[in-house]
Amino acid sequence: MEKSAPMQQPKILILATLAGGYAGADATGQSHAEYPTNTFILPVMCPCLFPAEFYLRAFEQGIDGILVLYSGTDSPYKVEAGGTAKLIQRAYELMKTRGIDTRRLRLAAICTVCVKPFMKEVNQMHELLNGIGCVKDEIVAYAAGEAQAV
Repeated sequence: MEKSAPMQQPKILILATLAGGYAGADATGQSHAEYPTNTFILPVMCPCLFPAEFYLRAFEQGIDGILVLYSGTDSPYKVEAGGTAKLIQRAYELMKTRGIDTRRLRLAAICTVCVKPFMKEVNQMHELLNGIGCVKDEIVAYAAGEAQAV
């Protein structure tokens, strides 16, 4: 597979719930902890607000990895824990149909004061993306393979 020019830094989108992940991200910032600057944090009420197709569109637009950080079973919203897991599973199925590595999307429970777990998730995603490369390369390679198969 041909690779495009080396990425400077992969782009990581973090969907962080207000009841968990975002508070963890805020605690990380307040502690002045350092983590990769290639992250874009979007506070959300509940990840279930986004359809599975949202993740595909994000990858197609150049986001290389997505972390969904929520409060897990501690969520104040009944639908969040089970609904989010089902949504991510559906997104994985769609990613496979486009040749996108499912490791690019990760769901993790982060509490309101979880600085170290927040940093661990971001750093792991950053290292993974540096290893597997740009998502657009995967999409192009898969599309080329599909075209040759026809």
